[in-house]
Amino acid sequence: MFRFASLLLLLSSPAAVVAFAPVSGGQAKFPTDLSMGNTKQPPKLPPIRDISYGEASRKYRRTVYTHDDWVNHRSPDRFWRNLNAIFISGVYKNLYKEVGATTAVATFVVLWNALTNGYDTLSGEHMNAILSLPMLSLPLAPYTLSSPSLGLLLVFRTNTSYQRWDEARKNWGMNINHTRDLVRMATSFYDRTGKSQEQVEKDLKAVSLATWSFVRAMKRHLSPPAEDEEDFKRELYERLPAAQAQAIIDAVHRPNRALYDLSLAIENLPMHFLRKNQVQSAVTIFEDNLGSSERLLSSPVPLFYSRHTARFLSLWLLLLPIGLYEPFKDSWNHVAMIPATAAISVFLFGIEELATQMEEPFTILPMQAFCDKIGNWCNEIVSWTPGDNGMPVNESTPKHNNIAIVDGVAVPADDKSVVMQMTAPANGHGVNGADEKFSEPVSNNPSRLRKLIGGLNI
Repeated sequence: MFRFASLLLLLSSPAAVVAFAPVSGGQAKFPTDLSMGNTKQPPKLPPIRDISYGEASRKYRRTVYTHDDWVNHRSPDRFWRNLNAIFISGVYKNLYKEVGATTAVATFVVLWNALTNGYDTLSGEHMNAILSLPMLSLPLAPYTLSSPSLGLLLVFRTNTSYQRWDEARKNWGMNINHTRDLVRMATSFYDRTGKSQEQVEKDLKAVSLATWSFVRAMKRHLSPPAEDEEDFKRELYERLPAAQAQAIIDAVHRPNRALYDLSLAIENLPMHFLRKNQVQSAVTIFEDNLGSSERLLSSPVPLFYSRHTARFLSLWLLLLPIGLYEPFKDSWNHVAMIPATAAISVFLFGIEELATQMEEPFTILPMQAFCDKIGNWCNEIVSWTPGDNGMPVNESTPKHNNIAIVDGVAVPADDKSVVMQMTAPANGHGVNGADEKFSEPVSNNPSRLRKLIGGLNI
């Protein structure tokens, strides 16, 4: 039995401690670039009153790793460092009620059996039972038979929660990638012909701000109102035109309004319609990421599964002292069972606590840091101009910014010859009665249509 308890301690300790190791120095890492409106610093952790330690400490899980952090993460002393942090771990502090209950049961079992089965004094003298009642003891077989099922429940619970966290992080990774991609295309595809530098900067700044406002609105949408509402409003008023900021704030679904503004900003850019469609495709990806995140926020792991796992684990650990009483008979009055029960409870309850903490991933993701970085990168990209690095610039400008739908086919409306050919009647005569060089509409002739469209300067 000692080997069984030791194995649980050995397997559980590193995983439980490392997964949510406290941030060094007690401060979460956020960019502090005031130009991005990020004047909010991580709040100091309040004392435990009406809010649990685990809930309050979630603000400090939003770490953004750097190279130095990875070096420290791989350091040989990481095991000792994490062991030293056991008693200040937010995860373990959040378990004091559960662990206290199992420890109290273990203490009660020791005292009850001492009264009903006798006990040894400090001098080694055995005293007879005081009460003529049955002692509390069970064989280990029920625990041995049920432990694989409990392990499967905990493994599935933890894996599912991690997958939810991983999906949420990937959604924000897609946001980061495609915001940069969108602004890069908008800046490089922009047709500067006949546009003043002031107009170019105004148009591109509108795209940059609209891109940032979407991710910031998404962050607010996925955050608790009490934590982020005031900062969200302040940042929007600082960076956006007042009317645009107010429209987003007043919207029932703020990220959707921000995406609408972004689509309008893209639509106002002078560029070829095919390029504009390519830029707009990123907006659809943002909508997909938003929908995926909303699904994670509104749909937890099925509650009956979580409840059954919690009940199974709680009863298993509450009854564990009865099964451990006999295996600890070599200790004085079986008292070694009490700390063993407490240690096993900490690590098994800790696994379930990790799963619960990861199940809702957004309040432990550094979303504010993501938004600030996206804003900085977008502002930098729109500040670039063709030729500012000495590379030659292609002076040919894209044409055909407008399209016309003729016979169900989209064609450039700026090219009048194409529109006329596409609209030629099938009898071979043009609109002025002159014979044409083909006897059917081009839209009915795929090879000729491809030839016409392929020859356009788009």
